[in-house]
Amino acid sequence: MANSMSFLLLLSLLTFAPLCLCNYNKEGYLYPQFYDNSCPQAQQIVKSVLAKYVAVEPRLAASILRLHFHDCFVKGCDASLLLDSSEERECPSTVSCADILTLAARDSVVFTGGPSWEVPLGRRDSLGASISGSNNNIPAPNNTFQTILTKFKHQGLDLVDVVALSGGHTIGNARCTSFRQRLYNQSGNGKPDSTLDQYYAALLRNRCPRSGGDQNLFFLDYVTPYKFDNSYFKNLLAYRGLLSSDEVLFTMNQESAELVKLYAEGIDIFFQQFAKSMVKMGNISPLTGPRGEIRKNCRKINA
Repeated sequence: MANSMSFLLLLSLLTFAPLCLCNYNKEGYLYPQFYDNSCPQAQQIVKSVLAKYVAVEPRLAASILRLHFHDCFVKGCDASLLLDSSEERECPSTVSCADILTLAARDSVVFTGGPSWEVPLGRRDSLGASISGSNNNIPAPNNTFQTILTKFKHQGLDLVDVVALSGGHTIGNARCTSFRQRLYNQSGNGKPDSTLDQYYAALLRNRCPRSGGDQNLFFLDYVTPYKFDNSYFKNLLAYRGLLSSDEVLFTMNQESAELVKLYAEGIDIFFQQFAKSMVKMGNISPLTGPRGEIRKNCRKINA
């Protein structure tokens, strides 16, 4: 439901279209002032509409943040993940869906108590989606630490980015199917994950049985699930990371473990690095200049 609401949010943002004029990124690079002349109110429009939606459905903030992350990892930050079929909606040829999603991700963090940062703008939208990219490039809940690091490095990101961006799991939910094996058969020996606090595991089993309950939702950060803070890292120190891909940041690599400790001890340090890593991720293979298009409908390419 949250993802479908994300789409509705992005589409509704576009109804402000007539206020903006056509724009074209001739420079070929991203910069925060890209819409200052063509659509100076673009960022405020995104922020005000998002605020109304998050007030009604707080889970939407995490969904938008996750959507941006997945979009950037599939084909670059080009809104390719939004493509499917839907009814036509009015939209200007000014503010791209990719930029709207990037701004909404930043504002989702701010609205839940996290840091703010300047968002470089000027992305254009892709002309196609990539199912294989979605399946292969996005880190999975049960990936090993090395696999996760490799997937990040393929996007030009490093270990510091891995740990900082994983901190986005301080808000949001995961389904029972995402971590069930940790509770019952982590290594194929019929035993639970030894790196999962057993009291916490017992609580999770109440709503995540061996079979059934696949879609039951659990907070990624059970301490402050709707607040963007550093409780996620404190949970990892207590072996209470929900996903295996979370806990391995503390248990499988010394350098990563030290960063987990650093961010658990200092929320300001975490916020600073998270903002830097988000800008870095937002610069993954953007379409600029004549490449791509500005979609009239975020969920389908222009006719």
